[in-house]
Amino acid sequence: MAKTVLMIGAFDTKGAEYAFLRERILERGHEVVTVNTGVLGSTDRFGVDVEADDVAAAGGGDLAAVRANQDRGEAMKVMTAGAPVLLRRLWDEGRFDGVIGMGGTGGSTVIAAAMRALPVGVPKVLVSTAASGDTSAYVGTKDVAMVPSIVDVAGINRISRIIFSRAAGAVCGMVEAEPPAADDEKPIIAATMFGNTTDCVTACAEALGAKGYEVLVFHATGAGGRTMESLIDEGLVDGVLDITTTEWADEVCGGVFSAGTDRLSAPGRRGVPHLIVPGCVDMANFGPMDTVPAKHREAGRTFYEWNPSITLMRTSVEENARIGRIFAEKANEAEGPVAFLIPLRGVSILDGDGQPFCDREADAALFDAIKTGVREGIDVVELDANINDPAFSDKAVEMMLSLVDEARKDLGV
Repeated sequence: MAKTVLMIGAFDTKGAEYAFLRERILERGHEVVTVNTGVLGSTDRFGVDVEADDVAAAGGGDLAAVRANQDRGEAMKVMTAGAPVLLRRLWDEGRFDGVIGMGGTGGSTVIAAAMRALPVGVPKVLVSTAASGDTSAYVGTKDVAMVPSIVDVAGINRISRIIFSRAAGAVCGMVEAEPPAADDEKPIIAATMFGNTTDCVTACAEALGAKGYEVLVFHATGAGGRTMESLIDEGLVDGVLDITTTEWADEVCGGVFSAGTDRLSAPGRRGVPHLIVPGCVDMANFGPMDTVPAKHREAGRTFYEWNPSITLMRTSVEENARIGRIFAEKANEAEGPVAFLIPLRGVSILDGDGQPFCDREADAALFDAIKTGVREGIDVVELDANINDPAFSDKAVEMMLSLVDEARKDLGV
């Protein structure tokens, strides 16, 4: 069955390139819907379904005024605001099955913003000059497949002809591939994991799976936490088993795995049951030792080389107290059931008794800040165990299920 691919980009300056791309998609038997984001004009090489004026208007902008001002930066802002609104509207109307775009850094910014407005699972292919190095600004928390353009998106030549054809094949293959239907729709529990909490999360996932839940595990490396929070905001998650909240240690200490200041907020916003564990907040993550900020290296901090690419730094009493206050504030804002489970014998493998990061004073600062900061009605349960002990995972599962039951009762289910 023919599918519909939405083709988005600056048709004013890249009309020939998009005409070539469009033909490759049509050759595969699929239909094409076209959206122009070019601020200078359009193209007569193929029919345009949505012009740039409509894209700008979707974001509250006036393209005629932008053109009159001849301000490229303002034009990019207007298109970046309007494209996501427009594409989401077209998707909700059932107008397309997948999306493809091509561009340099400016065009990629607009196209990627539009793609990020679509749900996870919608095929998204972006041919870009920026598809190398750190692409997090373009991909965000969504499944955008970026293809390096190799040469600039400027003309049809012996290189671009190959790249554009393969990209067309990629998006066509994606829209043709229908994921198999699940046998049943199980409620979803999102969980966060790190190497230092793997035993705990694995045990929890197995136990929750036996209870009829599907557990989605996210690696707490910044991108993992942001992705989980975005799925929660989309309403795809029924409960959050936040075993590994280490991304806040990186936010406080300037580490490389921060998920930003919104981390721990989405469950509360959505009223989703949320069990918070201070897992791995004993460590902030950096690259090789020579990348650790001098202020930390010169302060006599405790470090541990987790692998040649990752250096861990033990968080201090002051940093732990700050993290604890933040955790309490996040929990206090929650609209749904929330609770804390605290492992008194260490928040990671390295924080276990006699291990390199074992610092019970720093742990106590964290735990005390949580206990004194939470509002009445939020349970804070302390367990005399390490986070990876079986007793701890058993208790985490018990509390998670209790929070889910509480949420169901609140909804009258």
